[in-house]
Amino acid sequence: MNSRRAESFSDGVFAVAITVLIFNLLPIGKDELSYRVLGDAWPQYAAYVVSFLTIGIMWMNHHTLFGHVRLIDRPLLILNLLLLMGVVAIPFPTALIAEHLTGPTESGGPAAAVIYGAVMIAISVFYNAIWAYILLHAEALGSGSTREMLSGSIPRLGRHPALSWIPRWSVGLIGYLVGLLAAFWSAGASLAVYGALAVFYLFNQLPDPVGADEPAPDADQEP
Repeated sequence: MNSRRAESFSDGVFAVAITVLIFNLLPIGKDELSYRVLGDAWPQYAAYVVSFLTIGIMWMNHHTLFGHVRLIDRPLLILNLLLLMGVVAIPFPTALIAEHLTGPTESGGPAAAVIYGAVMIAISVFYNAIWAYILLHAEALGSGSTREMLSGSIPRLGRHPALSWIPRWSVGLIGYLVGLLAAFWSAGASLAVYGALAVFYLFNQLPDPVGADEPAPDADQEP
């Protein structure tokens, strides 16, 4: 399958997931509208901003990932579907954490933040799996770079020998684990960690695609 077909489908899923987030804000002011009501809804705004940025930046990085290849085989297609399953789930924990961050239901905040973190960890795992698969099958998937070139172009955590083998983008997985653990102490702190990770991923942690922009031959044929 042409990678652009898979990417177009994925774009649609990202668009739906990011749009659904606004539904959590629609009940604000429905029964009573005042500046106090609007101000008291700050947990909904915070959860919305964090999740909107997270999904948007995931979409940007997904585009970078698939920009490295021209073809998608069945295993990569399955990994992508599993990734998208996590993406469309984000509005659910977003609504939970917004509802239970403060107020009389605050005791549910830690559980909501844990669910949010679990979804993020699953997404991070599948992002890592997709990148690893592309790296191992670069030539077969029509990449403009060889496996060695891709591996050598990955931004690393540092130059020290103990850090030079760790991809910089893998820090996010550790960060989501930290955010999940922080949820047992404070749901607000956990949400702050998730927001900081969104900013971290705002800066491209992946090598830019090379020579994979042209449509693949036999684009409608699965390899």
